[in-house]
This record gives sequence, structure tokens and C-alpha cells, in this order.
Amino acid sequence: MKIDRMLDRLLTGLVLAAGAMLFAAASGAQVQPAHKTQNVIVVMMDGMRWQEVFQGADPKLIKTLGPDWLGDPKVMAAEAQKQYGRPSPVEARQVLMPFLWSVVAAKGQIFGNRDLGSDSHVTNGFNFSYPGYAETLTGIADPRVDSNDNVPNPNPTVFLWLNAKPDFAGKVAAFGAWGTFNGIFDKEHCGFVVNSGYDPLTEIPATPEVALLNALKAESARLWMDESFDNLPFHTAMEFVKAKKPRVLFVGLGETDDWAHAGSYAAYLTAAHLGDAYLRELWEMVQSMPEYQGKTTLIVLPDHGRGLGPEWTTHGQKVPASKETWMAFMGPDTAALGERKQAGPVTESQVAATVAALLGADYHAAVPKSGAAIGDVLGK
Repeated sequence: MKIDRMLDRLLTGLVLAAGAMLFAAASGAQVQPAHKTQNVIVVMMDGMRWQEVFQGADPKLIKTLGPDWLGDPKVMAAEAQKQYGRPSPVEARQVLMPFLWSVVAAKGQIFGNRDLGSDSHVTNGFNFSYPGYAETLTGIADPRVDSNDNVPNPNPTVFLWLNAKPDFAGKVAAFGAWGTFNGIFDKEHCGFVVNSGYDPLTEIPATPEVALLNALKAESARLWMDESFDNLPFHTAMEFVKAKKPRVLFVGLGETDDWAHAGSYAAYLTAAHLGDAYLRELWEMVQSMPEYQGKTTLIVLPDHGRGLGPEWTTHGQKVPASKETWMAFMGPDTAALGERKQAGPVTESQVAATVAALLGADYHAAVPKSGAAIGDVLGK
């Protein structure tokens, strides 16, 4: 009899437990899905307009001639037309940025196509680089950040905040073409690797690949004294990932902005296309590594937009359209909603908290002045 009573209690307990689980599922009780993202990679393409991202090469701008010093303007315009000109915006954007559209947008989410009711923008009011990067990486649009001077950021970035946590200490790194990233990330005090411009990489063993990259940085002709071509920081970051496998990585590409300021639409398009190829190369490499495969989120966005028509070459406070940006997310916690339509506005100030939230940390609670994380990206 005693055994029978024990069996009755056990069966009753199992039935009640099963019923509770069924009720929770049926009633939509707050059973949170398992958190999957363990690494975040942020790639920023300086001054890349949303118009080219969503519409491809502009049929009018592609015919404009760039400066003579860069090469034969007519030849460059004709080659750009051949390579990137297409009858429809969908075809044009696909050929310009094939990885972004065939993989990132298809498997994740992309915001900023105003033709479809999706808005993405900076809130700092300055609409140029340092304020844009600072807003994105700290979550704060600080009016004190009002120049591109290479000075320490008055606000710590989410990268520094994460690096201070035991789970991320020594597993954070930033690479960029622009030397001012040293100030943006506060290289002297942040406690993690920041490698920008022509600085050699000395934090990992000098493999033949690293030695060659350091030599190229020292010996290459410098068109811009404070900024290298994108190939140098990109491949430096790739070597660092192979050696150290950081959990939080930043890569800043700059040529889209540089060639736009130079007035070469052809070179601007080529830089965008190359940046897309870099995204593919980086993503395919990390997906081949067990530390990253199936547990990494990729975020891609610019630091500001650009003007319209003849003002496409510039940006700033006097160019209102240059506050308009775009942003794309792909990872195991982000639902594949694709190109967002009639979506609520998102701002660059929300990116820092989103990076942290993807990694299971609440940056917005710790830094209330920052923008809140983007719920849709987190699967909420």
C-alpha cells in the first residue's frame, strides 16, 4: 500500500508538471528562448548612403566625371556604368552589394529604406564622422563631440564597458582605416587592442602575413595622411581574428567617404563593392571556425549619410539628408525579417545597447543616457 501511494504521488506530480508546461506554452507565458549570440562583429562603412544600399548606383550620378588626378574620368565612369549600372534598383543594388542582399538581408534584417517606410538616422545633429561613430559606439549623442579631431572620446564606448567584464576581458578589439579611431576608442585607456591607420600590429606574433601587412603600412604611398586604404585594416583584423579570436570586434572602412569627398562616384561605388566583398570574406572565415560558427551576430552600418543630387559628395549640419543612415543585422538571435517595411524608426544611438544585449548584457540600464536596444533585432 505504501508503494502504491508513492507511485500515485509520483504520477500526480508528473501530470501536474506536464500540465503546467502545456499551459505555459498555450498561454504564451514568458518562457525566454535560449540566448545564442556569443560574439558580435560590427563593421562600419564611412559615409555610405542608404540610397545606393537600397537602390544601387544612381543612374544620373554614375555618369558624373570624377577628378582627373585619379584617372581618366570618362573611362572610369564608363567602367562603373558597365559594372554597376542596371535597369532596376533591385538589380542594381544586388550587383553593387551582393553579399549584403543575398545573405545578410535574406537571413537577417536591414533598416533604412525610406521608400518602404523604414527610417534609420543619427541623432547627434552634426552628421559627420567622429560624432557619428561616438553616438554609435557609446549610445550617446554628446554635443561636446563636435569635431573630427583625434582626441579622447569623453564617453566610454560599449566596447570598453564590455571589456571590463570578466567574460569579455581581453576579447575585445577594434580596427579601422581612420587614425582618429585611436581617439574614438580612447586607445590609451580602453584596455583592449585598437589598431588604426598605418599603425603596425604588434599584439600578436609576427607571422609572415602580419610582417607583410606591417611593412605595407610603413612603405605604402599615403594619399590621406590620417587614413589608409581599407585593405590594410581589413586584412590586419583578419589576422588578429585568426590569432586571438575576439568575442567583440569592430572594423571601420573609410574609402566610401574618401572617394565621395573626392567627387569620384565611380571610385565610391567600387569601394562599396569591395566593402561588401570584405563582409563576405570575414563572415565566411568566422563561420568556418568553431568559436564563431552559429553563435555570431554581424552588424553593418555607416556613421552618417550624405546629401542628395550634387550634394552627394558632402555631409554635415548644413546637409539635412546626411543624418539619414541604414543598418543591417544578421545572427542566431535575429529573426529573418529581411528588408524592413513600415517599421518604427531606429537610431545610431541604439546600436551600443543592442550590441551588449545580443551578448546578454544590459548597457542601457548601466548607461541610461544611451539609446535602448532594438527589440526586433533581439527577437522581441
